[in-house]
Amino acid sequence: MNTQRWLSFSFLTFFFTWGIFLPYWTGFLTNDKGLSVKAASVVMGAGMVARSFATFLFFPYMTRKLSLIRAVQWTALISLLLAIMYLPNSPFAVLLLITILFSAVYPMILPAVESGASVLMQADRIHYGKSRSYGSIGYTVALLIVGAATAVWGEKSILLLMIAGLGFIVLFFSRPAPAILQSKPEYKSGSNVKTGLKSLFQSKGFAVVMLLAILLQGAHASYYNYGFIFLNDLGVNGFYIGIVLNIAILFEILFFAKADRLLSKVKVSTMFLVSAIGSTVRWVAIFLYPMTSVFIASQVLHALSFGVAHYAFIQYISTKLPNSHIAAAQGFYAAFAMSLSTAILTFPAGFLYDEVSPNAAFLGMTICSVPAIIIVLLTRKKLNY
Repeated sequence: MNTQRWLSFSFLTFFFTWGIFLPYWTGFLTNDKGLSVKAASVVMGAGMVARSFATFLFFPYMTRKLSLIRAVQWTALISLLLAIMYLPNSPFAVLLLITILFSAVYPMILPAVESGASVLMQADRIHYGKSRSYGSIGYTVALLIVGAATAVWGEKSILLLMIAGLGFIVLFFSRPAPAILQSKPEYKSGSNVKTGLKSLFQSKGFAVVMLLAILLQGAHASYYNYGFIFLNDLGVNGFYIGIVLNIAILFEILFFAKADRLLSKVKVSTMFLVSAIGSTVRWVAIFLYPMTSVFIASQVLHALSFGVAHYAFIQYISTKLPNSHIAAAQGFYAAFAMSLSTAILTFPAGFLYDEVSPNAAFLGMTICSVPAIIIVLLTRKKLNY
């Protein structure tokens, strides 16, 4: 299997499980495990906090001791064992503990795969967008399968599909991988996480790029945690919820498939500006018109609110940072942009959803997207990123 194809299947296998975990796990906890929306918010929020600290503290350490492939193999196997622990009926405290452990380990597969992609972009000049689009395809397939399965067998099928998906990840990453990803990274003697982060943040524009990524990815907290429940409250059948959620991923696939060609000469700051504007329009539209038709239409903007922001960050670290900084940058991104910001916003979003109105939870996300617009406009000329 050549490098491009191997990376494509790496994204495909992981994002199949991500398409189960991200949109459906809150629904699994509320409908199958019997938790209230508030209780599930506490469990998922605590899990995301654990996820952020694990990817920030443990992931960089792990990638200093193990090759990227070995890191994926261990995290996938432990994740599978933790997922199996959800099978018995458990009280709130046990579900909280399992979710914290699972959320700390399982999401570390993502920065490991993304770090591998960045390394391969530098070493073999592979096309990131082409391979990343396979991740979106995997996510899409998961949404369709879970939507159909929950409509027929109920929310208990969510966990069974996750266990099957993790089992497939374990099998895939036991196969041969590109040689550069099998080698243990080399660091200068005396180097550590603290000095590595200091050097990373000395890179021109990294602090601002990281802040923008944190704001724009965090702005998806309501969508990821309550999108399934929101559509369910609107009376949408479980099977059709999967189709509706898939619309966003369809446009994400189209974007990533063409991103390398369309955005090769576009500045990172311009990408972030486009993403921030698209994000703001998306959440305001759902707030003003809390209807299934508008929610469906707003799904098109996922290519901007998520896809463009993610691609902008990947472009920055792949072109502006040395190889030795990539894993640390990915760990920081996974910890703070993909985890902690979402975790923090899950709590107020849950309050808005329960105590004010479901659509207000989406409007609340503009507290991130609007400042992102302002930050880009104030810094793009000075930092030239």
